[in-house]
Amino acid sequence: MAKSILKLNAISPLADGIFKDYEYSDSCADPCGIMVRSAAMADYNVNGSLIAVARAGAGTNNIPVAGYAEKAIVVFNTPGANANAVKELVICELFLGGRKITDAIDWVKTIKGEGDAVGKLVEKGKGKFVGHEIAGKTLGVIGLGAIGVAVANSAYALGMNVIGTDPYLSTGNALHLSPYVKVVASREEVYKEADFITVHVPLNADTKAMINDGTISLMKDGVVIINNSRGELADSNAIITALKSGKVGRYITDFPSADLIGVENCICVPHLGASTPEAEDNCAVMAANQLVDYIENGNIKNSVNYPAISLPRGSAGRLSILHKNVANLIANFTTAISAKGLNISNMASTSKGDYAASILEVDGTVTDSLVNDISAIGGVLRVRSL
Repeated sequence: MAKSILKLNAISPLADGIFKDYEYSDSCADPCGIMVRSAAMADYNVNGSLIAVARAGAGTNNIPVAGYAEKAIVVFNTPGANANAVKELVICELFLGGRKITDAIDWVKTIKGEGDAVGKLVEKGKGKFVGHEIAGKTLGVIGLGAIGVAVANSAYALGMNVIGTDPYLSTGNALHLSPYVKVVASREEVYKEADFITVHVPLNADTKAMINDGTISLMKDGVVIINNSRGELADSNAIITALKSGKVGRYITDFPSADLIGVENCICVPHLGASTPEAEDNCAVMAANQLVDYIENGNIKNSVNYPAISLPRGSAGRLSILHKNVANLIANFTTAISAKGLNISNMASTSKGDYAASILEVDGTVTDSLVNDISAIGGVLRVRSL
């Protein structure tokens, strides 16, 4: 297999050193791996050499994840690598939601030519921009992944009461969550209790337009909603109607759309959540390391379409197998290996939904004939000798 990595976007140069043994450029003709940020891959012409795509960021909506799973292409993302950058923007937006800072800044620009009268005009005009503090208010965090947990902990440290919900809260994230953050069972509880709501969930069939006329009706009057995850999580028409009526006090989003720009009390930020050099460096390094570890060792960490799997290197012969999650495949693998007179010295196998991954190490040489025999087993999608 060619050891080449294609980058479809500008990637932090910190990845260059990780790919020092690879051809790594934006013009590789036949890559085994791809590094990507925001480039749309739905129409990308997949070649037979491509085995993995690493997204330097958390969202993978620009990648046909399900289709790639069927083609035995592992898709990685980098959860948590940009968490601090996004968290800092959300904290900033909490203050913007509580106080009319952006409106006040815009107004000050209108008195630029007033000379010595500026001071008096400021004192006279500032009353129009009175806001409220966030301390003592309740923040509801929907989605307690790496970003949601970081936001919840920081908001509590700023004096807010914090509640959160996530039906898929992982053990690791739960351990990082402050014990003073109240975890509730449903989004509806958050809608009813919170003065501020911030959403940190992926866009899928369950979450699309989760903020709508019905859910807004459950919220407190004057609620501030922050959406830095995906624009489609909120129904724009419902948001605009609620802003005009005052039901929603402020809507702040990192995903502007034409209908939201210029709406009173809507603050549109131009997708700056992860736009820091620190976040870009962290994402690039994590994505590159995951890609190399899979290419060279078959280990999978932070994949969105295949299960996590890891096996320390031991024997010289090592097989990485991606396959459907069906019964008896492992037995078929061992039969094929035994037929070649080889012994399995170590193995790991995991599954995730319809797909599974196995790593097998054998005492001896993995031949092309063995790879072909395992590849011919029904349900097997890809076999690599490592």
